[in-house]
Amino acid sequence: MLLVIWPAFPYPDAMLYLDVNVPATPARSYRITVGSGLLQGVLDQVAQILPRRPFLVTDTNLMRAGLVDRLLGDRTIPMFVIDPPGESSKNLHTLGQILDAMEEAGLGRDSVLVALGGGTVGDIGGFAASVFKRGIPVVQIPTTTLAQADSAIGGKTGVDSGISKNAFGTFWHPAAVFMDVDCLRTLDQRYYRAGLVESVKHAMIADPGLFAYLEDQLDAVLACDPTTMIHVVLCNCRIKAQVVEQDPDERNLRRILNYGHTIGHAVEAASDYQLLHGEAVAIGLVAVGMIEQRLGLDHGDKLQRLIAMLQRLKMPTRIPEGIPHQKVMRLLAYDKKSVDSRPRFVLTSRLGQVYCPAGQWAVEVDLGLVDEIVKELC
Repeated sequence: MLLVIWPAFPYPDAMLYLDVNVPATPARSYRITVGSGLLQGVLDQVAQILPRRPFLVTDTNLMRAGLVDRLLGDRTIPMFVIDPPGESSKNLHTLGQILDAMEEAGLGRDSVLVALGGGTVGDIGGFAASVFKRGIPVVQIPTTTLAQADSAIGGKTGVDSGISKNAFGTFWHPAAVFMDVDCLRTLDQRYYRAGLVESVKHAMIADPGLFAYLEDQLDAVLACDPTTMIHVVLCNCRIKAQVVEQDPDERNLRRILNYGHTIGHAVEAASDYQLLHGEAVAIGLVAVGMIEQRLGLDHGDKLQRLIAMLQRLKMPTRIPEGIPHQKVMRLLAYDKKSVDSRPRFVLTSRLGQVYCPAGQWAVEVDLGLVDEIVKELC
């Protein structure tokens, strides 16, 4: 892993580089560029590393926010604009529309897909790149707190089915990732705060120092201070890159990145995606913290600190009224970590340390206990 800082940190306009090295596959290694005010020059950098015909996938939110104009400058390139934006469009129908638009633009294997947006744009754009002409490069330009912390890194792509989240997809590592923290200023506060839950998750599984930093600097984080956010984004990138390098295709270790997501994904789907991903994961984090307490894995104030953090972020810590616990339990069977329809859970033994009995990073938990906790949270 190579980190290059230019110019000297901590200036707000610093650009930071983090190389992600996927083992035994040098062509799948890529660089993450983090900084402030870099969006305008991204396509020039893409042209240098990938002299191919670009195709842009974005959504109407990015159009309205002016970020598409900022990225393109005086360029004109073919594009597909996802409308409506968000999870409701993250499906096979939209995927087909993107692929058809690429065909109609006359693109071939000499093209590169540029995904500018949040998690939905990145996931579906990456999926489209992975199957178009049997695979073309994708460049991720995440613009949300969620995407910059998590979804743009690691190569997971996909769309939802009519039953569960991310049911169909591929592993397709990006050719490059560019993160401009200035883009975060265009976010609605609900989306901005919800995306920060992934940063909390990373701190819970791997970095107690990051958790303490978030506790101490949360006002600056919520104000989107560039220097503070560059530090937070870089911490997230380091944590995820280290995991991805060791387990690029989620054979075992990479499952730790799903901490809080097992129940979180079920709650998100049970809400018919009225809950944002980060809001649902916040509930999932509380649920798994309660499981840890019942199993005797939490002897300190970890859960109390977590709940206090989530409350400061104005995140839900209980399942909203109207979502029956039976529906959540039924959807748990569709979790990708499930074995024989029995979900596996990532647990922590202390802040920053994942519980790993017998080398397994996702373990079975008695369904009676899970049901009891889901009922309590309802």
